[in-house]
Amino acid sequence: MTLPALGQEFSAGTVKITQLWTREVPPSSKVAGGYMTITNTGSEPDTLVGGFLVGAGGFEVHQMETVGGQMKMRELKPGLVINPGETIVLKPGASHAMFLDLKTPPKVGQVMKGTLIFAKAGKVDVDYKVEPLGARAPADHGPVSKSNTAHEHH
Repeated sequence: MTLPALGQEFSAGTVKITQLWTREVPPSSKVAGGYMTITNTGSEPDTLVGGFLVGAGGFEVHQMETVGGQMKMRELKPGLVINPGETIVLKPGASHAMFLDLKTPPKVGQVMKGTLIFAKAGKVDVDYKVEPLGARAPADHGPVSKSNTAHEHH
C-alpha cells in the first residue's frame, strides 16, 4: 500500500516530521512560508536551527506573536525548540519556516525539495507539497473527488 505524498514521514534521530507543505506565491514574490508538524520522540529537547529549500537563497525559522495588538514576526534564534514528547505544528499565523530570496516561486502541484537542520538530530531531506495561494492548511490525503465535495446553492 502506498501512502499519499502528504502522508510521508521524514525522520532524523528522535525527530519526526510530517505534513510538510508550502503555498503558491505570486511570481513577483521573493518569500514563501514552510509549514510542517514536528514531533520529538526522544528524551532530550532538540532545536530546528535552519534548513535549505531548492530554489531559495535563505531559510529562517519565524515565530508570530501579538505585541500591543499587532501581529509581529520575528526570527527565532538559535531556532525552534521541540521538547521531549512534544509535537509542534508550524502553520500560517503561527511559527513557520520562511523561504527567502526565491529564484523559482512554488507552483501548485509541485513538490519542493528541501533540507531541515536540527541541532541534535542533524540534517534531514524533506519534500514540501505546494498548496494553492491562500491555503490555511494542507489538503486532505489524496486527490479531492467531486462526489464528496459539498456544493453550495444560492
